[in-house]
Formats: sequence, structure tokens, C-alpha cells
Amino acid sequence: MKNLKNKYILYLISFFEGLVFYGAFATIYRLNRGIQLSDIFLLESIFVILMMVFELPWGIIGDKIGYRKTLILSFGLFLLSKIAFYYAHSFSIFLLEAVLGALAISGISGCDSAILYLSVENEESDKVFGRYNAFATAGFLISSLLSGFMVKISLDLLAFATIIAYVVVFILSFFLKEVKDTKHEKRESVYCSFKTAISNKKILVFVILLAIIGETTHSVCVFLNQPLYIKSGIDMKWFGVLTAFMQISTFIAVRAHNIKNKIGTKKIYIISIGVILITNIGLIFSHVSYITILLIFLMEGAFAVTQPITETIKNESIKSQNRATILSSYAMVANVISALCNGIISIAAKQSMTSALIIMVILNFIVFMLLLIWNIYKKRIKHEILKN
Repeated sequence: MKNLKNKYILYLISFFEGLVFYGAFATIYRLNRGIQLSDIFLLESIFVILMMVFELPWGIIGDKIGYRKTLILSFGLFLLSKIAFYYAHSFSIFLLEAVLGALAISGISGCDSAILYLSVENEESDKVFGRYNAFATAGFLISSLLSGFMVKISLDLLAFATIIAYVVVFILSFFLKEVKDTKHEKRESVYCSFKTAISNKKILVFVILLAIIGETTHSVCVFLNQPLYIKSGIDMKWFGVLTAFMQISTFIAVRAHNIKNKIGTKKIYIISIGVILITNIGLIFSHVSYITILLIFLMEGAFAVTQPITETIKNESIKSQNRATILSSYAMVANVISALCNGIISIAAKQSMTSALIIMVILNFIVFMLLLIWNIYKKRIKHEILKN
């Protein structure tokens, strides 16, 4: 018997998690608090490394004490990270915020996916993950629109309002019900679970490639978008509206299961990564406001459509009750790759924003070509089998 109550509570949690009122001004907020653009990328690298360190322990904890308790602890830490962000006026406090945020997100990672996957029917998972992402998008869209008015009062108000939203998230987490994987009776040791995760070469390559794309997209759409807007002559007063507008593109994730049924999983990834690569190249040369806006809009949408399908693929690959441990193993591998990518981007950003964008184009091109080659190789193997 599936626990549908969890689905709706997680939708609400996702919505309130999306109410990050300072999101549209995240880079400006940090710069205004006395740190540099290169510091922001350094903090992001530290954040990703810490997530890598915390992922597996949290996965083990999730499988031992249950997904519900782990999520309650994690959302509590997330609330503390937002409070630290509000009071941060130096690199050291922003570092504390990064540590708390890494602890929180690595705890949520895997457990939210596992509890949601086990609370619904398998054939619904793409649709449910799509809606889960869409609720977060809706929350971020609303907060971005409101932030344009709130910023006129102060930047501090944006961070304070975010704290209120995360208080609600923390309270909602207590209403979740624990679920267990009754389909797979296999209970492995932690070592065996980790070994199982990294020995699945197909999923491992998939996780690595998506981590590279995820980090480059995140760097553009979260950190470099505001400097890109300024470069294109867009006034800061429009940042909130623009961030809200960008979220519209991510609503395509709700229809990801329909697109997958029409064109297939492989084509979705090839087309999406191709769009990300092309838009990334365009941003290097764009100095026109509406072109910059369109390119970032397309990049956000292209990445969003892959997310629900990615979560289903990872969950479907698991044949053990240690679901959180294996999902955390995948996330840990992804974080290693993300940290490496972010470190490279950070070094390039010290030279110039254009240098950072060029590095991201190179990384995206490598992923696109590997995916294309892999797809061609698989078709040839299939053709040879049919021929013989």
C-alpha cells in the first residue's frame, strides 16, 4: 500500500523550499556583504566538497534510522543555514552557511527521492518527480517576483523572508510518514552497497556526465546570470522579474514523462545537452539584453526536462533495501565531479567571466560528444546482434 500522503506533503515542502527570496539577488547580496566573485566560486567548491564528504554518512543514517527522521534533521540544519546567511557579513560566516547547507542538502539528497519513489506506483515516478520539481519552481517563481518589490526596502529583508519559509519546511517535515522498500528484500552491508553503486558502469558514467552538465548550468543560471545581465545593460531592478521569468522554462519538467514517451530517453538527453552547449556558446558573445535572457531561459529549460527522468533512472537501478546509501553513493560521485568542475571554473573566473564561460563550453562539448559516441556505439552493437 503506497503512502500518497507523503507525496502531497513533499509537494508542499518543495514549494516552500523554493521560496528563496534572495535567489534573484544571490550574487549581489554576497558581493554587498564584502566578498568577491572568486570567493563565491571558492565557497561553492568548498560546499560541493563538503557535500561529497557528508553524502555517504547521511545515506547510511537514512537507511538505519529511516528517511523521515533523516529529513527532519536535515531540514532543521537547512533552517540554521538560512539564519547564518542572514547574519553573514564576512567570508567566515558565509563559510559556516556553506557547511550547514552542505550538511542539510546531503541529508535531504537521496532521502527525499527515496521516500517519494517508495510512496507512489513505479509507473507514476516520472510524473511525480516532475511535479515535485515544479512545486519548487513555482515557489521560486513567486519569491522572485516578490523580491523585486522587497529589495526596494532592503536586501536583508530577502534573507529574513527566506528564514520564515524554511521554518514552515521544517514544521511540514514532521507530518511525513516512514516508508519501507517491500519489493527488494536484499539488505547489503554499507561496503557492498557502495561497491554495487560504483560497479554499475552504465549508471556511473551517466551520473558523471550529468554532474558536469549540472554544475556548468548551475554556474551560469545561479552565479553568472546577474553579471551577464549587467553586461547586457539590464538594470538590477529587473533581476527579480527575470528570475521569475526563468522559472517558467523549468515547468517543462512537469511534462518530461510525455516527452520521454514521444521521443525516447536517449533523444531527450542528446537534445537537452545540445541546447545547453549552444546557449553556453551564445552567452560568450551576447551583449544584447533580450538575447542573453533568451539563452539563459533555454538553458534552464533544457536542463530541467532531464531532472525527473534522471531521478527515475537512478531509483530504478537499485535492487537493494539500502536505497538511501546507494543514492548517496551516486550523489557523492557527482559531487566529486562537480567540485572538480567548480574548481576549474573558479580559476577561470579570476581571469574573467568570459574565461569561465569558455571553460564551461569545453566541458559541455566533451559531455555532448561522449553521449553522442556512446549512443552510436550502442546502436552499432544492437545492429550487430540483430545481424547475427
